[in-house]
Amino acid sequence: MTRMDHASPVEPARTTPQADTERKARYALYTAEERKRRDESVWTLVQGVLAPLQFLVFLVSLVLVIRTLNTGEGAFAADVSIVVKTFFLYTIMVTGAIWEKVVFGKYLFADAFFWEDVFSMLVIALHTLYMVMLLGDYGTLEQRLIVALAGYGAYVINAGQFIWKLRMARLQAEKEAELAAAGQAQGAQDMAVAA
Repeated sequence: MTRMDHASPVEPARTTPQADTERKARYALYTAEERKRRDESVWTLVQGVLAPLQFLVFLVSLVLVIRTLNTGEGAFAADVSIVVKTFFLYTIMVTGAIWEKVVFGKYLFADAFFWEDVFSMLVIALHTLYMVMLLGDYGTLEQRLIVALAGYGAYVINAGQFIWKLRMARLQAEKEAELAAAGQAQGAQDMAVAA
């Protein structure tokens, strides 16, 4: 029995221009109001400063951790670097949650950054596990450093998620600027024709 009262699941849907506009707006990273709040918030600058600093600390720490795993030397320096990296992570997570609240009205898991926040929880869990192992003297040095490396791997993936989102936001802004310019040009042309 074939139903004819609905569209085929394999045929492309027919949409109206209004539906296309609504869909694009729904998938936009920021609404106009959110972009305005983002651009006016001091927390945007804080995130912009902390993120590259955290990445620099990560790179130094990564070298120290790998050196310790390969040679057995420099364990104290590796541990200190991981603690500093974890401090940066916690700081950027708290300030990022405040930023999300200011921009999107939610401290975490706003639709625009939901999966980035979910993965951030894994990054935090691994870094926190490292801290518990260090402070509670659980496991061996090697086990602790492997947990740190797992946290660093998750951090790299998470940083990639955020970089991709920043790129999408930039592309969205460029597209909106193009559309606004085209709209202004069309308006000017319509006024010239009307005159």
